Amino acid sequence: MTQSAEKTTRRNFLFRIGIVINVIAAALFAIPIVGYVLSPARRFTWLDWIALGPLTGYPENQTRLAEYINPFKKSWDGATAKISCWVRRMEGDQFQVFAINCTHLGCPVRWFAESELFMCPCHGGVFYSDGRHASGPPPRRLYQYKYKVEAGQLWIYAGQLPTLGQPQA
Repeated sequence: MTQSAEKTTRRNFLFRIGIVINVIAAALFAIPIVGYVLSPARRFTWLDWIALGPLTGYPENQTRLAEYINPFKKSWDGATAKISCWVRRMEGDQFQVFAINCTHLGCPVRWFAESELFMCPCHGGVFYSDGRHASGPPPRRLYQYKYKVEAGQLWIYAGQLPTLGQPQA
């Protein structure tokens, strides 16, 4: 009698289990690397033009808080899909639209009209009305959104919060 199947020994069994574990570990290690390599291909898929409302809602020489709904929200996002920004109207159709996040650690900045300053409550960051860094630990000026004016509406190019990894505008 000849045996056609190889007898499974303890050594062969452990060798096969080791191969399976190594393949799983390599796949888990490769997932973030592949995500990092492919991330530039999806970078601009998260940005879109979003209407902030009519120009009449933004008086000249004033800064107002505006809110928009992230166009890429999921049903489970709830209130986190609402994103705030500061809109400063200078003259006519000239605007500056700032992200509400401080450039230090992302805390929400507040506008104080009396002093014409944006102030961060977390670590004392202060910004001038044009977004320039005035004092405190923030490394740069407030993040700004691109904007356009069409048919009496203010639009911003948003959907993804700006970060330090993006070039200074």
